[in-house]
Amino acid sequence: MDFAANPVLENDIVRLEPLSSAHHDDLAAAVAEGDLWRTWYTRIPSPDGVAAEIDRRLGEQAAGRMAPWAVVDARTGRALGMTTYCNIDAPNRRVEIGYTWLARSAQGTGVNPAAKLLLLERAFDELDCVCVQFCTHWHNQQSRAAIARLGARQDGVLRAHAIFPDGHVRDTVVFSILPHEWAAVRLGLEARLERHREAARA
Repeated sequence: MDFAANPVLENDIVRLEPLSSAHHDDLAAAVAEGDLWRTWYTRIPSPDGVAAEIDRRLGEQAAGRMAPWAVVDARTGRALGMTTYCNIDAPNRRVEIGYTWLARSAQGTGVNPAAKLLLLERAFDELDCVCVQFCTHWHNQQSRAAIARLGARQDGVLRAHAIFPDGHVRDTVVFSILPHEWAAVRLGLEARLERHREAARA
């Protein structure tokens, strides 16, 4: 299996499409919402930097290190953000789900768990991964809580792990999901998505 391949993945809430320059205008608008790109503890492109970030991710894919997707609203067809498999280690059947961001208007709507369900299904059911990892900034409390809600377990903290462009040093919190945990994680995500569907129908 090609771990850097990025086929279309979809359900009734979200569609993950192979990232391309065709998503540029939607993504530039999405990242501009509430100046999302100014969040200091994340690496999110500015509206003017979206084109370069698309090119960077596609370059990483060509090198076999990343599988990049655009996160698209299945109902409207509008791109809401980006996500990837990154730090791909195909010989050891490991991937990290990361470099994810969503427009502020899409946060808390079910889009993120719907996308994560698709990515985890591919990782465990198609690629036969032995580990799916998630990493985030120590100060990114929203991301840490979201990863924990998926059912991932915290493995530890890598101190002074990365230097950001502004010079500050990131402590990285590492989470993972293993194959024997996947069934329970899937059930939890499916239950969350059904609650979102019920709320939308109400």
